[in-house]
Amino acid sequence: MSARTEEPELPSNGLGYQPRIPSPKPLGYTSTPGPDTLEIRLEFGGGLHLLFSQQPRHTIHVPRHVPSSSPPKPSDMRYLIRWLKGNLLSEREEMFGEGDGVRPGILVLINDADWELEGELEYELRDRDEVVFISTLHGG
Repeated sequence: MSARTEEPELPSNGLGYQPRIPSPKPLGYTSTPGPDTLEIRLEFGGGLHLLFSQQPRHTIHVPRHVPSSSPPKPSDMRYLIRWLKGNLLSEREEMFGEGDGVRPGILVLINDADWELEGELEYELRDRDEVVFISTLHGG
């Protein structure tokens, strides 16, 4: 009889979904502030926190400029959403993102203003911006 090693079971979020394993070197990820980074405060409401390690609030540091852009392009909401999908989203990408943006039914606020008033995906991030994602779709 041969010994069989079993892979450890990943924790469930309570909905029967298991988190995906994040990549070892996330896209543009930095854990410490620096002169070439922006501090962004994030909040996830309406159940979205379940997709982001079950934490409703995060503070992240992203590059001031989109990596590998030539000429250097300031980081914007398009980059932030791509960064979130690649670095912070722990499961079910289809429940959060659609194309370059977020799926319909997710309200996005930038510094307490609807992102439609700020230019949506084209909004250029600034240090200490607060971005809130709220799902307006609820199951019953």
